[in-house]
Amino acid sequence: MRPKPPRKPPAEDMFRSRLDSILDDRHELVRLAKLIDWDRFDAVFGALFVETRGRPGLPTRLMAGLHLLQHAKGLSDEGVCAAWLENPYFQYFCGETYFQHRLPLDRSSMTRWRGRISKEKLELLLAETLAAAGRAGAVNPARFERVTIDSTAQTKAIAHPTDSALLLRAVEWLNRFARQNGLGLRQSFVRLAARARREVARLIHTRGHKQALREIRRMRTYVGRLLRDIGRKIVGKPDLEAAFAPIAEPIVRLLGQKANDSHKIYALHAPEVECIAKGKARTRYEFGVKASFAVINAKSKGGQFVVGAHACPGLPYDGHTLKAQIAQVERLTGATVKRAYVDKGYRGHGLSAPDVYISGTRGLASLTLKRELRRRSAIEPVIGHMKADGKLERHWLKGVHGDATNVILAAAGHNIRLLLAWLRTFYVQILAAFARLAEASAFSAGVSAAV
Repeated sequence: MRPKPPRKPPAEDMFRSRLDSILDDRHELVRLAKLIDWDRFDAVFGALFVETRGRPGLPTRLMAGLHLLQHAKGLSDEGVCAAWLENPYFQYFCGETYFQHRLPLDRSSMTRWRGRISKEKLELLLAETLAAAGRAGAVNPARFERVTIDSTAQTKAIAHPTDSALLLRAVEWLNRFARQNGLGLRQSFVRLAARARREVARLIHTRGHKQALREIRRMRTYVGRLLRDIGRKIVGKPDLEAAFAPIAEPIVRLLGQKANDSHKIYALHAPEVECIAKGKARTRYEFGVKASFAVINAKSKGGQFVVGAHACPGLPYDGHTLKAQIAQVERLTGATVKRAYVDKGYRGHGLSAPDVYISGTRGLASLTLKRELRRRSAIEPVIGHMKADGKLERHWLKGVHGDATNVILAAAGHNIRLLLAWLRTFYVQILAAFARLAEASAFSAGVSAAV
């Protein structure tokens, strides 16, 4: 069913105090909660639920608020639920009237909610952070016309892929399936595969390299024999065949891939992971999906807000992602992009509009263009903050949908962090101005009394 409407508390409760009466109205979370248009989320996300069947869904403001706080603070699902239970400001931000002593949801409710909301609908969270920044005066909407665009690797939480580790994991998967479904195997190969894995780790970088490759071939034989043994035992059992298909498919891909294949499998539980060669000295390869981001180019009072973010599966050339990124910025902000600043990886993009300026371009007559082109590199620390302070690095969301969801939420979390810092700093500035005014008034009164 559609999400439950907010609970209407009684007019007076003599045993409890309302959160808005005991919290500090000057706190940044209280002020931010008043800037966000929560009804906008209800109108869009509520339409994804059926009208009459099932249990009513959790309030939309609760779920949207939890995800914004989670990515703003860099917390896990369990962590943000625990923080919500202890922090009255978190509860007020998520729409509670009185302090709650029990969680109104389970941690898995957040997983199911993310799975229900498509990435196109989830862009509304990012769009609303930009709208709230405009209401707070942290950014001028005219800044959205000039953007900086760059791509990075959103890494997945997987172990570094090696043939021996993947083959050992395949042996464990097959034995677990057989054990859960009561299938008797001719031989488990668990002990032999674990021993071969240790030998590979010991020999692969020594003079025993050929012996290590021999152990890997043995492990491939173990996996193939297990796969065929289970296949023979589930013939004629449609339920077991259907349950075994998602397990067997990545293992068959693993056994069939060659050293020079372009679409390898790097994790059995995440077959969508891609190998991205970034050329970094400390990390030659990163495993995840390419992500594209757009930030405002000109300086703004509140900081470098992210105005566009989306995942780019398939490792496309950067220039081919530019058109989709500009279209997303215009869709989220409602402004027409006039200038885009990119690095040399976008050469050959083929776009006639808007004006695209590539770093290193010489012969620009306009001082404004030169200044804005120098600011192109300001997007790098923004991406670094999303990886260090947010959840862009080694995320845990499953599948292609999880990759796309995490990119958008990481960008929304970065904007929330900037908004909270702006509201906090803006309030300090107001207090300082009032203090200076009070001092000036006191000084004038003292001078008048002396005269």
